[in-house]
Parts: sequence; C-alpha cells; structure tokens
Amino acid sequence: MQESNKDNQPMIHRDVSWLSFNYRVLQEAKDPTVPLLERVKFLAIYSNNLDEFFRVRIAQLRNLLRIGKKTKRELDFDPKQTLKKIHKIINTQQEEFSSIFEEQIIPELKDHKINIKRRLDMNSEQKEFVENYFQDHLLPFVQPVILVKKKIRPFLNNAALYLAVSMRDKDSKKKESGIIKIPSDHLPRFIQLPSMHGKYDVILIDDIVRQSVSWLFPGYEILDTYSIKLTRDAELYIEDEFSGDLISKIKKSLSKRNVGPASRFVYDREMSIDLLEFLMENFDLENFDLLPEGRYHNNFDFFKFPSFGMDHLKNPEFPPLPYAPLEKSKDIFNAIKEKDHLNHVPYQSYESVIRFFEAAAKDPNVTHIKIVQYRVAKKSRIMNALIDAVKAGKQVTTFIEVKARFDEEANLEWGEKLEKAGVNVHYSFPGVKVHAKMALVGRNENGKTQFYSFLSTGNFHEDTAKVYSDLGLFTADDRLTKEVARVFSFLETVKVPQSSFKHLLVGQFNLRDDFVKFINQEIKNAKAGKEARIDLKMNSLQDQKMIAKLYEASQAGVKIRMIIRGICTLIPQLKKISENIVAYSIVDRFLEHSRVFIFHNGGNERIYLSSADWMVRNLSYRIETAFPIYDKTVAKTIKKLLEIQFQDNVKARLLDGKTSSIYRENNDDLAIRSQVETYYYIKRKSENM
Repeated sequence: MQESNKDNQPMIHRDVSWLSFNYRVLQEAKDPTVPLLERVKFLAIYSNNLDEFFRVRIAQLRNLLRIGKKTKRELDFDPKQTLKKIHKIINTQQEEFSSIFEEQIIPELKDHKINIKRRLDMNSEQKEFVENYFQDHLLPFVQPVILVKKKIRPFLNNAALYLAVSMRDKDSKKKESGIIKIPSDHLPRFIQLPSMHGKYDVILIDDIVRQSVSWLFPGYEILDTYSIKLTRDAELYIEDEFSGDLISKIKKSLSKRNVGPASRFVYDREMSIDLLEFLMENFDLENFDLLPEGRYHNNFDFFKFPSFGMDHLKNPEFPPLPYAPLEKSKDIFNAIKEKDHLNHVPYQSYESVIRFFEAAAKDPNVTHIKIVQYRVAKKSRIMNALIDAVKAGKQVTTFIEVKARFDEEANLEWGEKLEKAGVNVHYSFPGVKVHAKMALVGRNENGKTQFYSFLSTGNFHEDTAKVYSDLGLFTADDRLTKEVARVFSFLETVKVPQSSFKHLLVGQFNLRDDFVKFINQEIKNAKAGKEARIDLKMNSLQDQKMIAKLYEASQAGVKIRMIIRGICTLIPQLKKISENIVAYSIVDRFLEHSRVFIFHNGGNERIYLSSADWMVRNLSYRIETAFPIYDKTVAKTIKKLLEIQFQDNVKARLLDGKTSSIYRENNDDLAIRSQVETYYYIKRKSENM
C-alpha cells in the first residue's frame, strides 16, 4: 500500500489509511474477548463509518474523475486507480463482515437463546404474527412498483432500504422486475416474534416484507428477492462561499443533500447478473457505483438490536467518576482560581463542565459568557444554561459553526433558538471552519473582570462525553484566559488581533508555525547530541508538510512515539527515513478523541492539548486552538495517561505501511488494556482527593 507524493515522500493514501482504521473497528466485532452484544454494536459502528465515507470521500473521488487532464496531473494520485484500490479493499472487508455476522454472531446469539429468524424457519404462530404485522403496520409504506425500462423508474431515497424483486407473469410467463420499499425509517428494524419461554426470536423487518411479497404482486410468480440501497453524495457544494448569505446557502444545500448524485449502490452479492444489469441501466448506475454486500444493508441499525436484559453480554459498567474538587465545591470559580483542573471524559463525569455553565448563569457577579458551538447534544443543559444566563441579564455570545458536517441542521436550529432567547449568535466564516473547543466566563471581582476558561479537545456535547475520550482544562491563568478572550474577539469582529499569541497556538495565526518550531528544536537538540523526544496523540495525521518534518526529525535521531486512532499516511519504521518513529492505534469501547502533543525541549517539556489533528484542513483551513499545560500536577497526570496508552498490549495495533492492523505483540507477563487501566488509575486518584 506504500505510495509516494510528488516530493518522493513515502506515504499511504489517506482513504486507504482510513479503511485500515475502519477495519480495526471490524476487528472488534470478531474479537471473542469482546462481549457479544458489544460486537454487534461494532458491526453497526463499522457500517455507519462506511456509509459516511461513501457519502463524502467516495463522492469527492468520483468528482475528480470528471476534472480535466491538466488538473488531474496536479494531483498526487490517480483518482481512478485509487477508486479501484478502495473498492477492492471494501469488497474484501464486506465479505469478512458477512462472514462475521453469519458464521460467528448469529450462532453465538443462538447459544444465548437469541434467534434471528428467516422465512423458512418460523413456526405457524410466528408466520401468522408476521402476516398480521405486515397488514397492520407495513402495508401503507411498502410502495410496490413494477419497473419498466426507461419508462418507470422511481426515485430511490438516500440510504433507504428496498427489495428488488425478480418475478414472472403467471399468464404470459414474461419475466419482470420490481422494487418494494422496506419502511425501516418508520418502523423498528428488529421485531420480536412470539417465542417459547426462555427464548427470544427476532425477525428483521426486511424478512417480513420478503414473506409478504406475493401479496404485493398478485398475478406474478416470485422468483427471488434481493436487498438494495442507494447512498447519495452528502457534500454541500456551496458556490462562491465568499459572497452572499452563507447561512441561506447552507440551508438550500441541505435541502439538496438527500437528492444528490449516487455515490454507492449496495446490493446483495447473491443477485443475478441479469437483474443487476437491468437495475444499473434503469437507475443510470456505473461500475464504480456498485458495492456488493450480504443479505442485509443499513447495518448501522444494529445499534438498536434488542438486548433482552442480558447485561452479561455487554461491557461491564464503568460509571463516570465524579470530580469532587469542582462538583462538590461551594464556589466553582474560587476552586478554578486556586489551581487548574483537568477533566477526562468519559472516565470522569461531565457534570463539572455542565456545572461551570450553570453556575455562571446563576452567579450575580458573572457578566459575560462566551462559547464555541461545533456539535452539541439535542437536549443540552449547557445550551439551556446559556438561555438562563440571558434571562438573568448576562451578556452571552456563542459562535456556531454551521458547516459541521451532518450537524449543520441541528446547529442552525440551536442558533435560531438561542437568538430568540437573546443570545448574541455569530455564524460560520467563509472559507474556514471554526473547530476550536473553548468557553470563557467573565466575572466581576473587586471592580475588575476576572476571566475563567474551559479549553477542551472535544465538543460541548453531553451525549458524546459518555463515549468519547477527551481532555478538558479549567483555568483562570491570565496567560491563557486573556488570549482566549482575544480569540473570541476575533470571532466576533473578524479583526486580526494586534497582539500576537504567545501561549495559545491558534489556527490561521501561529498553530502550524509553532508546531514546526517545536519539532525543529528537537532536531537541533538531537544533532547536538542531546536527548530529543516527541510524543504525539491525535485522531489523524495526513498533512504532508508535518509528515516531512517528522521524517526529518527521525533521520536526525529524534525519538518519536505516536498514537493515531484513524488516518495515518506517515509510514513508520522505514529504514533511513522513519526508523525512530513508532505508531500505534487503539480501538476499544471508548472512542479515542483527545489530541496531546509533548516535546521534550531539553528537559523543559512543552505539553499541549488541542482540538486539532495534523490534517491539512485543521492546520490550514480551520480556526483551532492548542493550549499549553502550565500546572505541574495536571502535566504529570497527562503524561501518565499517555504512558498508559503507550504500554497497551491488548487493544493497540502497530501501524505500518502495510495497513494490516496487526495487534501489538504482548511480550510482557501482564496484559495492559489502556482504557481499563486508565479508569482504575483515575479511580485511585479520585479516592485520594
């Protein structure tokens, strides 16, 4: 899988690397040490990831096929060859997905008395139940249509499930084709059937429709049925983003998202060639649109697979640990003023973050609250606190990034709700996204304004805080809070700050340059024979300039350790290029989402947490923040947390140029699963507070 860019720099194509990450998710679904119902959930995560990948990345690659030869020559890759490679990888993964589901998951569910039933293995009572369920619930939604080439061609809704039907007219014996909508968008995907005591029989709504096809096409002999699905391009192609009303353009684009061009046509790999070719012609599909899967599609619905109260088939509970210094403090602002505090979700409760805003809304001395909203929960106590703060007479400002993919509509709705409540709402900039995760509270203390800030690697989202691993810093340190205020001033006025940022690293200002400066310092130290080390943790590493700098550092003798959850186009452990770089990916019950950057700096370590990955988009086209850790206790904790992850020998995969996702060898007597170790490390710290 190794490639090179135009500078002859060894790399992996970002989409190939992403597929390697998603395969690591699939590995969790087949790992026998993972509880069975959690394995079912990983099938859903894999499918959901792949769906978004096709709606965004594959759609963009297909658009590159249509550009002129001159523009293509400027690319670092051949889009046609890349698409072929991607489809080959996905087809292989899909075959393994089907094998995992059919040969492992279904039999193991059966061992626990959970049976996924199909048409031929139901008893008479269950067949009667299915017939009645179809008549009572499904009949208004199924929409049967006989297809006529170039004449009758219904519109296929984005990501909706359909059955393609092969049938024969009983009178003329002529073969026909039809489609039926599977109404999984209106009804549950999994229906519990009448079952014997101690057993749990379940049928997918797809198979209820299959059972009832003959009623929908009277006069036809049903030959076979196959599940199909069409995924549409989800990118918002906003023309001339730098002029006109951006919010209005986004709203118009959202209305077109579900009617965009095809990016994937998913079909049952058992489908006959004749029927597939007929559907391709009828729906104007090309070979690049096709993706064979198993019997069922939209497998992200497995998020809703019933558990029947079998908690022993789930992960053991890791109840979020309270952070007493803030949650039990009578005065949260005084506690933050005394020292910095670190919040690490989902191991620790998110309550301290929520309380920060709720206390600010009620505190009579608080005058200002400012926050960046990228993604927030549908039901959000934080957003409600902002509304309460306005009612209490405080000046509240929120910057809403309405270009947060797949959250655009939700963010627009929150924006309108906040505006109606009196919040001062600012929206997206043309050309860049605001991805920084920060908030600021201004409080009148002794006639002066004292600032308090919360800076985080993750969003202000109460729901994802239960499953995303993120780090957040509460601070009243003037070095940081004054620069946070300066960032908000820029977001509100779009005027470049007169003073440079000396502590925060801010996208569009000093973020990229300072990271390069820090690496250069390690290179300089290594060449001088001094100890030189860099530890990095992020979601994705793809920016070619940063990769070139890391290769240069490795060649100078800098020891580099990395934990990269997702995309990693850098290739570690290449002779004479990246021998001093080792990289791991950890995929486990929680989503690794924090970004941590540690530079040895001759012993005077620089430690930063950030909202930014080292992707071109983050470093060049977004307003991000990386914030330094000055508190020695917090710094020590962050280093310990990262060291636990570097020791993982259970869920860590070694990243290499083969994109093989091989589990790291366990050469120790002790198995170290970093997420479990992290929970108990924090638990021990909590008990000593």
